[in-house]
Amino acid sequence: MPLINVKVIEGVFSAAQKAEMVEKLTDVMVAIEGENMRPLTLVIVEEVKSGDWGVGGKPMTTAEVKAMAAGLRPR
Repeated sequence: MPLINVKVIEGVFSAAQKAEMVEKLTDVMVAIEGENMRPLTLVIVEEVKSGDWGVGGKPMTTAEVKAMAAGLRPR
């Protein structure tokens, strides 16, 4: 059974957005593997503490990710 593990920085995505991730990622796997795999497809969305996620050698915070999503440039 497929397991999809998604890690995101805490506080960036709403519960509705995380539910949408689960639904759409499941749909992608079912498109590849077939409908019979839907009940066996696991999707885990894990939140990583703000500042415990690094990109390019620098920690990223929730505020920085939200700024990027808004089209602003962090730091």
